[in-house]
Amino acid sequence: MKHRIVVLGAGYAGAFAAGNLARRLSPADTEITVVNAVPDFVERMRLHQLAIGQDVAFRKLADVFAGTGVRLRLARVTGVDPERRTVAVTAEDGDGEFSYDTLLYALGSSVARHGVPGVAEYAFDVTGRSSALRLRERLAGLGEGGTVLVVGEGLTGIETATEFAESRPDLSVALAARGELGAWLSPKARRHLRQAFDRLGVAVHEHTGIETVEPTRAIAADGTSIPADVTVWSAGFAVHPIAAASGLEVAETGQIVVDRTMRSVSHADVYAAGDCAYAIGENGRPLPMSCASAGFTNMQATAAIIARLTGSEVPTARLKYYGNHISLGRRDAIFQMVDGDVRSKSWYLGGRTAARLKSGVLKGAGWSIAHPTFGMPKRKRRLAPVPDRTGARGAA
Repeated sequence: MKHRIVVLGAGYAGAFAAGNLARRLSPADTEITVVNAVPDFVERMRLHQLAIGQDVAFRKLADVFAGTGVRLRLARVTGVDPERRTVAVTAEDGDGEFSYDTLLYALGSSVARHGVPGVAEYAFDVTGRSSALRLRERLAGLGEGGTVLVVGEGLTGIETATEFAESRPDLSVALAARGELGAWLSPKARRHLRQAFDRLGVAVHEHTGIETVEPTRAIAADGTSIPADVTVWSAGFAVHPIAAASGLEVAETGQIVVDRTMRSVSHADVYAAGDCAYAIGENGRPLPMSCASAGFTNMQATAAIIARLTGSEVPTARLKYYGNHISLGRRDAIFQMVDGDVRSKSWYLGGRTAARLKSGVLKGAGWSIAHPTFGMPKRKRRLAPVPDRTGARGAA
């Protein structure tokens, strides 16, 4: 009987991992299935562009995995039973269940509302294709002088505010930041960021925590009312509660606690990658939810799965960040180098060169997903007679 590998989620982590597994494991021994709720690969890093009305192409997952041997199942995951090694799903043709021998959990994250009143009812976000399209429709109907408030001073908030202001100069765009705008950047990069906001006409409300969202305004902690025909919530990410409900060991964030190889510390047949993995980086801190983390963790997880199934030594990849790359519209960007403690170095790259670099990164990520088995070897690795199932509590 073939070893059944099930990958939950086909985002940056899941799609690449599935292709990597198919590229390196023999189909004579393994059966790889990807479960994803939508038929397309969604480039989350481009969703703010989609929301403002730009043309963003989405690749069909059926085309991505065509000829790779990877099976695609379009369904929404509703539960995981790690004791029975099953995954419950619901799809257009009804409910179902998958059995697995090895599970790679890569369901990603969604917007974190933090329990703020009015966010669920009135705010928009760019964490998923459907929510970005909902925002796109709202913005398309917003006339000249309409007000847009982006809440959150992280990378998503900055990229969203600047993209909107550049693409729609007829709108009044503002950003609400709990602290200082770009506080983590080096002084020169911070100055570049502020100049970009000034050039694009983005108003900044620093040290402003939003405590209530209403249909036409947002109210700050000090009672200040900020006009907003549209409020875009980008104040962090949250994972789906499925992992916590399944009995897998999770952190306070709901992320699956994994060891250095991305293997669940409670169930040896489960691995996690991307935003849903609570992984510790080289600096001793949890990796942030980001595309870069998806890259680190999916490569480590697939390497560990392949090594254990084939009886090889498990390699460990470095989990170290080198910098933050922030788009400031289509013609400007910042690339900020960081040290081992993720503190900004004095050097940074800005302007059109940085924008071209960011564009190259996005195109490279998209191309690698579209060609998941590029460079497929003629001879693939066969499984060891008895795959390793030790090393975590709950192992068989």
